[in-house]
Amino acid sequence: MSLTMEIEETKADKPAGGGEQTKLPAVGPAPTYEGDFVLDGHLPLECGRTLAQPTLHYAVYGRLNAVRDNAVLVCHALSGSAQVGTWWPELFAPGALLSLDRDCVICINLLGSCYGSTGPASLDPETGKFYGPDFPLVSVRDNVHAQAQLLTSLGIQKLRLVLGGSIGGMQALEWAMQYPERVERAIIVGVAPLPAMGLALNHLQRQAIQQDPAWRGGRYPNLAQPEQGLALARQIAMLSYKSPILFDERFGRKPNRNGEDPWALDFDGGGLTGGRFDIAGYLDEQGQRFIHRFDANSYLAILRLMDTWDPLRGYSSARDAFSRIRARLTVIGITSDLLFPPEIVRNFAMTIQAAGADLTYKEMPSSHGHDAFLAEQSELLKLLAVSDV
Repeated sequence: MSLTMEIEETKADKPAGGGEQTKLPAVGPAPTYEGDFVLDGHLPLECGRTLAQPTLHYAVYGRLNAVRDNAVLVCHALSGSAQVGTWWPELFAPGALLSLDRDCVICINLLGSCYGSTGPASLDPETGKFYGPDFPLVSVRDNVHAQAQLLTSLGIQKLRLVLGGSIGGMQALEWAMQYPERVERAIIVGVAPLPAMGLALNHLQRQAIQQDPAWRGGRYPNLAQPEQGLALARQIAMLSYKSPILFDERFGRKPNRNGEDPWALDFDGGGLTGGRFDIAGYLDEQGQRFIHRFDANSYLAILRLMDTWDPLRGYSSARDAFSRIRARLTVIGITSDLLFPPEIVRNFAMTIQAAGADLTYKEMPSSHGHDAFLAEQSELLKLLAVSDV
């Protein structure tokens, strides 16, 4: 069986450095409902531990129809939240992928996150103490099993569509594998089991956090997290989220836009450090923004979730794992993706298809790197034909 491969050509007339970043609306639709679901008892985890009565925070957009066959699950990436309208608003644009006149869209915050679901900053109901660094390893598959319980509680037995990019794509594929009878269609963007370079960068991010003196073994006080380490970790991550082409186009070797001089020594502020180039100012700003919206322990928890995802875990072979899938799959690679290079995503898609899955592979040309599925949402949506939804 040959792999179906489609490459969008609508941007062929743009310069090699890419185009301007897509202008997004400030915010998408507001949730119809947002709240918490508490699982009864204990959630068994792949690591051998359990979570007692974990909470899943979720948001619903639109309404279920009478026969409950219009449910769509959107899975967020590493630092996203259940409010999909704030980070993937173009999905709801007129004539785009989703329509609230037709669809009931659900997004569920990952376990381990700091946006409402149980995570390291939560109280362990069995000890009455904050989990902190004792929060267990919660896998992608664990999250999907918990999400399935939430959807069952809502009376949703089947998903018309499940989709996500990056870690969201990991969840979408696990849904198709673990609950084949419940998923009709899945769109998986920019993901494969994390290659060695990604594992290496995640290791460096952990080191940056854990070597910050404010880390304190992960038991840092409230509002006193290891900000320098977390900011540096985010800057390391940004190197894998973007691309060299984009960085050269936007920043090149220009001095920092606040007027710093990279060629002048800064004896008062650090001697040989000198002034920053523009790319350094950008990375520093990204790090500072991140420390005000994310928790260091949660960041470590989700990095581990990304590192350890292996869809073949527990199966004898790729055929054994992927032959379970009954959903129609669309897998999308991104041409400039450094974290999940397109050739790796393409080979992963071929492996899934070779096991018998109904799969189409498409490639999104972009200079935006891994972040393209967020930075150029309208281009992603052009790549998804009507048949994909």
